[in-house]
Amino acid sequence: MQKKWFNVLIVMITFILVVATGCSNEQSNSSQTKDAKNDGNKGGEENQVEITLGYYSGGKSDEKMQELIDRFMEKHPNIKVKTESAPYGQFYQKLDTQIAANSAPDVWLSDGVLVMKYAERGAIKDVTEWIDSDLNKDEYYGLDFNKDSEGKYWGVPQGIQIGALYYNKAMFDKANVDYPNENWTWEDLKGAAEKLTLDSSDKTPEDGGFNGDSVKQFGLTFFSITEGWFSVLKSYGGGVLDESTQNSIVNSKENKAAFEWMVDGMERGIFTDPVDLKSFQSAMDVFPSGSAAMRIGIYARVLAANEAGLDYDVTVLPKGPDGKRFSPVIANSWVINGRVSDEKAQAAWEWVKFWATEDDVQKEWAALGEAVPVKKSVANSDIFLTAGDKPSNKQAFLDSFDFAGTLDTNAVWEEWVSKFNEHANRSFLKEASIEDSLKQADQDIQKVLDDFYK
Repeated sequence: MQKKWFNVLIVMITFILVVATGCSNEQSNSSQTKDAKNDGNKGGEENQVEITLGYYSGGKSDEKMQELIDRFMEKHPNIKVKTESAPYGQFYQKLDTQIAANSAPDVWLSDGVLVMKYAERGAIKDVTEWIDSDLNKDEYYGLDFNKDSEGKYWGVPQGIQIGALYYNKAMFDKANVDYPNENWTWEDLKGAAEKLTLDSSDKTPEDGGFNGDSVKQFGLTFFSITEGWFSVLKSYGGGVLDESTQNSIVNSKENKAAFEWMVDGMERGIFTDPVDLKSFQSAMDVFPSGSAAMRIGIYARVLAANEAGLDYDVTVLPKGPDGKRFSPVIANSWVINGRVSDEKAQAAWEWVKFWATEDDVQKEWAALGEAVPVKKSVANSDIFLTAGDKPSNKQAFLDSFDFAGTLDTNAVWEEWVSKFNEHANRSFLKEASIEDSLKQADQDIQKVLDDFYK
C-alpha cells in the first residue's frame, strides 16, 4: 500500500513539473513576441544587415542623399547603411580597383554609360526578377535603358539625363531670328546659326568680310558623343554599333552625310570645333558663358544655365533628312554588386526599391534639378514641369523619350568612344578626309570590339 501511494506521488510531481515548464515556456515565448512587436530593431538585432552604399558626390546633392539614407534606415531598422563617396572621377577610378579586388560597395550609383560595362564583366547582379515582382514597369522612365539584348535588367535608374536643344532667347531676339521648334531639321538649325554667329567685328557669315577665325559668338556649341555628334549620326540614319553592340557600322553613307553637315558648320565658323573649345576652361562653359546661341545638352545643363542667369529655353532636337529624330539618354542607375551574399543583395534591393517607389524620395530629389525624375507621375507633375528656375519648356525633355536611345554602351564603351573621337577630330580639323576618318574609325573600333568579344 505504501509503495502504491509512493508511485502516485511520483506521477503527480511529474505532472506538476511538466505543466510548470509549459507555462514557463509559454510565458517566455509571449514575452519575446511582445518585445519583437514593440521594437523591431531590438527584435531583429541578431539579423541586422550592414551594407555599403557608394555614390559620386556633388555639392548640394550630398546633404539630400544623406537625409534619404537616414530615412531609409528609420524605415528599415534591420539594415544599416555605410557610405562611400568621392568626386566623380575619383569615385570611378577607385571603383575599378575595388571591383578587381572584390571590395566594391554592395550597391552603388553607376553612370548610365557604365552599367553595361559592369554587367558584361560580371561585376553586378541581374535584377530582372526583382523588377518584375516589385516594380510596375509602366510607371517608370528609363528601365529599358538598362536592359541587354537577352532581356535582362542590370539596374534601376536613379535619375535620367536626356538630350534637348538649348537656345539663348536673348540672342535670338537681338538677331530677330525665330525660336527653334519641334519642326526644325538640322538644316534649319544651321540656317539660324548663320544669323546668330558673330565675329569680333559683329559680322555674321552672311556679311562680307566675316572672319571665321575670330568668332566671339557661335551659332552652336558642339562637342562630345553625348552633346554633339551622336545625335546627328543617328538622326541621319547612321550610328556607331549594330544592335548587338559587337560590330561597327561607322563606315556608312548615312554617317558620311552627317559628317559633311558637321564639318561644313565648323569650317565656316558657325559651330565650335576642337580648337575653339580649347579657349574655354571647359567645353561645357561655352553656352552658359554667353558664347553660343545654341547647344545640344542633357538635362543637367540647366543648372549651369540657371546659375549664369541666362534667358533661355529648350526644345526637342532637330530631325534628320528623312524625318528621323534621336535624343541621347544616360540613365544613371543603382546597381547591386554581383559578388555579395544573398542577404546583402536583398538589403541592397530594399534601398533601390525605396528610391524608386517612394513618391517623397522622388519629389525631393527632383527638387534639386539635377535629373529627370524616374517615376512618371512625379516627372509629369508641377514638381518637375513648372517648379524652380528655367527652362519653361521642360515638357521637351519628356517628349524626347519617344525617340530616345542609349549611346551604344557596352563593356568597352570608353575604349571605342576614344577611338571614334580621335578620328572624328581629325575630320573636324580637316587633317583627314571624311572618307578616310570613317574608314579608319571603323577598323579601329572593330578591333576594340573583337579584342573583348571574340
